[in-house]
Amino acid sequence: MRLWSLHPSSLDRMALVACWREGLLAQRVLTGATRGYTRHPQLERFRAVAEPLDAIGHYLNAVRAEATARGYSFDGARVLRPDAAAPGIPVTSGQLGFELAHLRAKVALRDPSWLPRVPEIATPAPTFVERPGAIESWERGVPDS
Repeated sequence: MRLWSLHPSSLDRMALVACWREGLLAQRVLTGATRGYTRHPQLERFRAVAEPLDAIGHYLNAVRAEATARGYSFDGARVLRPDAAAPGIPVTSGQLGFELAHLRAKVALRDPSWLPRVPEIATPAPTFVERPGAIESWERGVPDS
């Protein structure tokens, strides 16, 4: 599961579609509708806010808005809390940089024509607020330094 902290406009087609699908799975996990992925580390930040379902609803709406702008048809009826306010979940600049490098590496292999559209400087998704810091503790697959 990859719930990108990056602004959805940075994501290529495959990342955007996967983000939508995985965001819907995260919503199911947060409602208790599935037994899988309940301990997934990326959900920690959504669980840390007062209203996790509002947070994932806001996140999914941001992904859907980008998809709509590109002419895709993501079913907004699947978002349980579509009118949720931005929760302002903190995300570190180190995490954003890590994700941007990760996205660039993926895009370079699967869709090089999209690479010029990936920004040089990471911008957070509307659900998140950037703060200084290293890669988040919940991130997996980070080489030891």
